[in-house]
Amino acid sequence: MQEIKSRLRGVKVGVVLTGSHCTVDAVIPQIRGLKSEGAEILPVLSFTVNETDNRFYQVSDLKDEISAICDKPIINTIVGAEPIGPQKLLDVVVVAPATGNTIAKLATGIVDTPALMAVKAHLRNQRPVVIAISTNDALGINARNIGLLINMKHIFFVPFRQDDPVNKGNSLVACMDKLLDTVVCALQGKQLQPVLLGPA
Repeated sequence: MQEIKSRLRGVKVGVVLTGSHCTVDAVIPQIRGLKSEGAEILPVLSFTVNETDNRFYQVSDLKDEISAICDKPIINTIVGAEPIGPQKLLDVVVVAPATGNTIAKLATGIVDTPALMAVKAHLRNQRPVVIAISTNDALGINARNIGLLINMKHIFFVPFRQDDPVNKGNSLVACMDKLLDTVVCALQGKQLQPVLLGPA
């Protein structure tokens, strides 16, 4: 049992949260899971997550919870995220949840949030980035951006599915319970398969 619970021992993981507020609650247990596997976790918050109280959580409560899990200072500025690259601070970066806005900007090289700077800085070292999408326009205007990212080197996706095909036909959400296995595979240069899952 101890061998199973050490797949990420000593691995430095950046966990980047962006503003799909309704999905953040599903990500927290996965951060705990990464920690339980031995990962050292550096948390990064987008401006939206860092500043916006909403019906799903209060920012102060979220920060307290993340700080308690990670035991590392939260990065919430672009300047704070920039050293991730030159100092080679991380082995893998996980963006969870990754909004359509973040996906679109990442696919087109825009860096205007701590989240995007963390990814850009990390990619300069040609190390893996894991993306757990959560966006209502994934099969709409953002489909091309997801396609671009899927074909980029060093980018790996947490397997995803349509979460409500009847009422939100363009919406996709990552299966967060597959995040850990995706990270383990990404560190080996492999994409966890299948990427596209059927209905829950």
